[in-house]
Amino acid sequence: MALILKNATFIHWETLAFTQANILVNEGRRAGIKLLPVDEPIPANEHTIIDCKGKYVTKSFAIGHHHIYSALARGMPAPPKTPANFHEILQYIWWRLDKCLDKEMIELSAMVTAIAAAKAGASFIVDHHASPNAIKGSLNTIANAVEKIGLSHLLCYEITDRDGQEKAGQALQETADYLSKRQGLVGLHASFTLGSETLGQAAKLMQTYNTGAHVHLAEDVYDQQHCMQTHGTTVTERFESMGLLDQSSTILVHGLHLSDHERRLIAKSPAWLAQNPESNLNNKVGFFSSSLLGNNIMLGTDGMHSDMLQSARAAFFYGVQQDEMGYVSLYRRFRNVHKYLAGNNFDGDGDNNLVVLDYDSPTEFNSANFAGHFLFGLRSNHVLHLISNGKAVMLHRRMVMADEDALLEEARKHSLRLWQKMQSM
Repeated sequence: MALILKNATFIHWETLAFTQANILVNEGRRAGIKLLPVDEPIPANEHTIIDCKGKYVTKSFAIGHHHIYSALARGMPAPPKTPANFHEILQYIWWRLDKCLDKEMIELSAMVTAIAAAKAGASFIVDHHASPNAIKGSLNTIANAVEKIGLSHLLCYEITDRDGQEKAGQALQETADYLSKRQGLVGLHASFTLGSETLGQAAKLMQTYNTGAHVHLAEDVYDQQHCMQTHGTTVTERFESMGLLDQSSTILVHGLHLSDHERRLIAKSPAWLAQNPESNLNNKVGFFSSSLLGNNIMLGTDGMHSDMLQSARAAFFYGVQQDEMGYVSLYRRFRNVHKYLAGNNFDGDGDNNLVVLDYDSPTEFNSANFAGHFLFGLRSNHVLHLISNGKAVMLHRRMVMADEDALLEEARKHSLRLWQKMQSM
């Protein structure tokens, strides 16, 4: 049965045209939609009908960079030492956490993250995973968990030398095993934790599976300092020399501490850059600027949360001080993830991914002022229904394909177990 969103106000995500229509939504990972006249009779026995009178329907959102493995970190005990810099934040918080993850924690992290993303209007997650003591099968675990909730994904495992050559080899093998069966990327941590041999092997995986890298780039000045001292070049030049910038599916994450020359290299390449302003502010690593970088910039959450509308607002208020940012340019950056996915032929983000918004604006809402409403009006609490690949996965803010209350209760139990493991390290 096809799905029909009846009496909807459809907002085209690119043109911003508003159309009153019954929306016929076809099911499938590459299926589409059709706008039907509102006065056209609907054969009720052939379709599932959702009444959207007074509601707005538009393309659902997508998260351009996430860390699902951080889902059980919220409220965790303080680290054994207060970090004095970014490297110590990694060492005493995130690298302690990822070492304690097991399959059950990974699965629950993926499921509760997918629920949070859905409730914030996102039907697609681009994720960057790390679990050095539970590497084998971790990507399939995440993929299956996200799909149980009804969402789509583009995953990678974070290859790094920080835990030794044996773990790096396992990460390379996990990447190869996963890419042989599913769409994904070659995940890399950052230049300062990647030796030349491991980086070279990862680059070969990119070529073998015709995909891009997903790698942190100059998030902190330490990354550049280490690269210059160890390799005699900048991080961007190092990645370019290995072919990482050659792929239009490569995602460079953060990109704060870049020279003008590096910015021009990125702008000249087909690669994309994912901006994560809240994480940058939280870690005190610097401020993003799009200067000289070109237009291939999208937004992520960096594991801080799963709410892309919140990330967009943060990017704007951050950007008016540190970047060239306007209402329209913000919305374009928010939606660029769809162009990234479509341009690289990744499936799961077709036109039949829709969000229904119960947005009760006290002012006129139309194509001309959409960008202002997007920034100052729309919130995740306006998300009412979510359609993913033509299926209703959330109705009236409740998940359709999973018992979210039971999952959250189970996640709370495993979060305590995770924290106890971390405290014993």
